[in-house]
Amino acid sequence: MTDAASGAIACDAELDASGLSCPMPLLKAKLELNRLASGAVLKVIATDPGSQRDFRSFARLAGHELLHEEAEAGTYRYWLRKA
Repeated sequence: MTDAASGAIACDAELDASGLSCPMPLLKAKLELNRLASGAVLKVIATDPGSQRDFRSFARLAGHELLHEEAEAGTYRYWLRKA
């Protein structure tokens, strides 16, 4: 993961999974990643606190790179580079 400011991380697609509970943010992110080319970056916005654990594990197990994550006032943001 990088320490870059979120505004500096370019993304190819963005998914707003706000208001969705586990496992929906992860499932929707997986579907969106399937549509993207290898190397593309997906930004995900979620409000489920369990998404932190889920996205870290998913990236590691699926071979994607979790470039950056943020948590602020109950909103979680993730930048994933597709393997």
